[in-house]
Amino acid sequence: MSAEPEVSQIELDTFRAEVCRWLDENTPSAPAFKLPDSFLEVSSDEQFEYLRAWQRLVYDAGYLGMSWPSEFGGGGRPQIFQDIVNDEMAAGNHPFMLNIVGLMWAGPVILKFGSDEQRRRYLAPMLRADEIWCQGFSEPENGSDLANVQTTAIRDGDDYIINGTKIWTSLGTQAHHMILLARTDPSAGTKYQGLTFFLAPVDHPDVEKRPIRKMTGEFGFNETHFNNARVPASCVLGEEGQGWAIAMATLAFERYAEGGQAGGLDMVQLRVSELVEMARECRLDGRPAIEDPVVREELVRLSVEERAIEMNDLRRHIPGLCRERPDAIGLMRKLVTSEFRRRMTRFAVSLQGEAAKLYIGDPGAVEDGDWQRHYMNAYSVTIGGGTSQIQMNILGERVLGLDKG
Repeated sequence: MSAEPEVSQIELDTFRAEVCRWLDENTPSAPAFKLPDSFLEVSSDEQFEYLRAWQRLVYDAGYLGMSWPSEFGGGGRPQIFQDIVNDEMAAGNHPFMLNIVGLMWAGPVILKFGSDEQRRRYLAPMLRADEIWCQGFSEPENGSDLANVQTTAIRDGDDYIINGTKIWTSLGTQAHHMILLARTDPSAGTKYQGLTFFLAPVDHPDVEKRPIRKMTGEFGFNETHFNNARVPASCVLGEEGQGWAIAMATLAFERYAEGGQAGGLDMVQLRVSELVEMARECRLDGRPAIEDPVVREELVRLSVEERAIEMNDLRRHIPGLCRERPDAIGLMRKLVTSEFRRRMTRFAVSLQGEAAKLYIGDPGAVEDGDWQRHYMNAYSVTIGGGTSQIQMNILGERVLGLDKG
């Protein structure tokens, strides 16, 4: 891969100012309805259309997919420009992107393994949210054992016939395509062999989607059933039997262990500064909670950890600062950020005292119960893309060199 051209600091500063102006002038006002925490919880048509319109606006302005090749709908610019857009979106907590499975996982893996024909076919509609993507890895009976795929895809002439069930398919009811791992050779020697990766159409009469209600009351997850669904062989990504390797590459993108994502935010940004303000308002033993030394100590601890995460994201791009274990920061990012979000939101709820039991719509709920919803939704982030326990195993084996237990 050729090195990216150098960009002057003046050019970057000018671009950052341009992005800030554009965001100030074009970010839509908050809607009358409540938006979800992330793409995992998009439940209603009005949420879907609001977020889809935002993604289209960002893409049409040239601020999404900036580092992807221009011949496939991207901007063809150095990654640093997309990083600036992402930073400014996060700083202002602007709305997240809707089509996250496409932008962050499917798109990069198509760029890495796909043919030019597939790149031309899928990437531009993905960037503009004209076509929505979902993921078909997990199955109801297999938990975190991703390789134990039971969904089958049997070759029949120029097509494959797919049968089986996938679960936790976020945006499944709205999706046009699914990145799907299916077993094409049941007689292969090990469970890691005989798997094939598909760019499967799911807007299909033989694909049934059943929404799953979360404990927050929201929908977004689905069960997806393939009932003799026929898909063309042109939907295979890479080669037949290469599915496990491509799935592992997809997970590297999903966990941000590898770069190349299209950009934008993937969820509502939460800041420790918000907890500080809440601690000023909430009461503990008749006094502002922020005056309690235990509360103050926890706020400082969370602030330090938040800053460390930000600095690590910068450090991973400086070889001299991560020479000993160059892959460590990328591999640990998903674990660290998801567990931090879970602990931060738990502490936010605990600050509320008796009001902690109140939820969205309850009279007297602090900030309309949003932190309770943030807390419950934070668990899904510790599970999706590989549970925290799986992430710890990966770090132990690949970074620390420990034996498999």
